Amino acid sequence: MSYRLYVRPLAPFADLDHSPDAQLYNWVLHDASGDSQARGTADPRDVIEQTLSQNALENVLLIGLVPGDEALFCVADIPAKQTRFIQQALPYAVEEQIAQDIDSVHLALGSRIEGGFRVAAIDRERMANWIDLFSGWDHLRLDAIFPDAALLPETDGGWSICLDGDNAMLISDRGEWLSIQSRNLAMFGYTMATPPSEEVVAEVPVTIYGTEQELDQQQAAISELRGAGRLRVRLETIELMPLELLAHAHHHHLSEPINLCQGSFGVKTGKASPLRAWKPLIAVACVWFVIQLGVEAGMGYYHQKHADDTREQAMAIYRDTFPNDQRTHAGNVRRVIEGQLRTIGSGGPSADFITLMKYTGDQYAKVPQNQSLTFNSINYSRSRGELVVDIRADSYDRMSALRSGLTQQGLEAQIGSVVNESSGARGRLTVSGG
Repeated sequence: MSYRLYVRPLAPFADLDHSPDAQLYNWVLHDASGDSQARGTADPRDVIEQTLSQNALENVLLIGLVPGDEALFCVADIPAKQTRFIQQALPYAVEEQIAQDIDSVHLALGSRIEGGFRVAAIDRERMANWIDLFSGWDHLRLDAIFPDAALLPETDGGWSICLDGDNAMLISDRGEWLSIQSRNLAMFGYTMATPPSEEVVAEVPVTIYGTEQELDQQQAAISELRGAGRLRVRLETIELMPLELLAHAHHHHLSEPINLCQGSFGVKTGKASPLRAWKPLIAVACVWFVIQLGVEAGMGYYHQKHADDTREQAMAIYRDTFPNDQRTHAGNVRRVIEGQLRTIGSGGPSADFITLMKYTGDQYAKVPQNQSLTFNSINYSRSRGELVVDIRADSYDRMSALRSGLTQQGLEAQIGSVVNESSGARGRLTVSGG
């Protein structure tokens, strides 16, 4: 079951560098159905962490609420649709609405409304302080930070007000939030009662939330709001602290708050990967694979070098024995030696004219359909030990079969000067002792 912990720090705010344990919080714990399971007022951080520990709750989502006046509501009129282009144009679109250097402001993008995109602007240094305040809690994982007033349930076509001691949180139907002192409610009421010049509105609905005690204490301000003209005021009594109302509205999506944790202040979504439990095993497998790959590569290099050395040694021995043989190389030395051994083993004569003719004639007899294979002329060079035969065949395959047969007998046979004609092919077969 997924739990959410809504935490709202109380003023005065403690110095995190010198007395971090002095900060007090109001908090409420919700289960996945939105029901409150625990709550507290003016508790230090360790009390909240201890409560979670006693209930064996881990990985609870932390929702931090900061004062509404910490973040400014803006509207960015950007025609682009792709998020990348919107983010690039965002600083220029809201620069005139912010009274400080835009480079020192953190901008968080919200949903699109009529007139543009909803934007929350907060000082970067202040945002960094809030991130530090809500980070590193035991049993908790920071999920979002919202301006507290932005979580109020919206009133269609009007305003929502929540009385909070000496202060009041307000939000309009388009998501614009602000925090003011309660004594200024009546004055602000005239602003709410004045619609834009192009609109004709009979009345503006206003919903005021508060405990019975706070509603009684602010009777004078409420009466002035009701007398402001076109305001239709409705009172909603809440039984507990305003934080309960904010958490309830957020869970039931009664408003669209802007999460300040974006961009450089973004946090992980917290969605557990299905491979998370297998990460140690995957890491071990990857390490093993890299090691095995290194071993295989090393063994391959070793065996390849050993084979190259062996071939070099074999060729060195062969050249010592046959210094005049320049045609034999590492690729054919085995075949040449086998042919020579076969010739020696058969007890035949050396590769002179008679021997070469004998083998050539023998292989000629074995060529299929040798009637189409004819010898035009035969020449023999004693100095080179080569038999040169001008041959003609109905196809090159016949000549190739003859050459292959001679090669299998350990002789060196080459076909050169091949000419393809309409009646077949002709070429020159050169045969030597290998």
